[in-house]
Amino acid sequence: MTRLPAVLVEAFTARPCSGNGAAVVLLERPLADGTLQAVARSLNQSETAFLWHRGGRWGLRWFTPTCEVPLCGHGTLGALLALGHWGLGTPGEPLEFWSLSGALTATLEGSGPGGMPAGSILLPSAGLIPAPPPTALQQMLDQLLGTTAEQYWTSPLGYTVALLPASAPLASTPLPAAAVPATNRQGLVLMQPLPAHGPVWEVLGEPCRYQLRFLAPGLGIDEDPVTGSAHALVAPWWLERLGLERLAGWQCSPRGGGMVCETAVSGMIRLTGTGHLLWDGHLHLDSDAPTGSGWDRLWA
Repeated sequence: MTRLPAVLVEAFTARPCSGNGAAVVLLERPLADGTLQAVARSLNQSETAFLWHRGGRWGLRWFTPTCEVPLCGHGTLGALLALGHWGLGTPGEPLEFWSLSGALTATLEGSGPGGMPAGSILLPSAGLIPAPPPTALQQMLDQLLGTTAEQYWTSPLGYTVALLPASAPLASTPLPAAAVPATNRQGLVLMQPLPAHGPVWEVLGEPCRYQLRFLAPGLGIDEDPVTGSAHALVAPWWLERLGLERLAGWQCSPRGGGMVCETAVSGMIRLTGTGHLLWDGHLHLDSDAPTGSGWDRLWA
């Protein structure tokens, strides 16, 4: 049997048992895609991140319980904080992850509130594409939230984004994944300005200006607790709308969590947040588990 270091990092939170859990596994050799998928299915987190060090570079891949995904914000922050926990990263010194979305830069930032480890990651912002109102989605919003969206977008990530009025009960309303229309099941972002009379959320001392929820049943994720890729997608719109260079966004899922968002260079967004290490241990896998060439795509 092979023993592989593994942790569960609750990302984008300063409280235990909240945020978004990402299992992180440190590989000593590149395992086959089928093995990685089986491990992710067994760990049953919204994403499991796999790290492999090759030629001075860190390769990073993310798997939901049902498929591999090209980008995962909380899995990237989780991988960064895991490397810090294992003594493989130094605060203030950028690391570069090679992924299916290209090279991603991440930096350990020391400690946040309560001594929780903090880090920042640079993610690509794919850009919002204005879209006409989808009839089935409008019906879903009217039925569940009693409202209609003020604006709709699509994105190259395959996500649909809907802007809701601040009065919509987004945080308090159950959103069953089965209600998501078939054309929006690869990723549905529902966002709104932070309601004036609701809870006041802060991330690293920065007041939150908007909140969102993210459902992706087509990826095997009924509702993602805190979604870095969704915030990276919509934060530039909020920054421009509010005339700010930096703001915090909140994800009002049942677990809850948030991040500070800043515009970086070349269409990238810097997301900064804290994380909680829930457990630390090892996975025991068959030492004869097949290797695979899926990792070669990261360096192609």
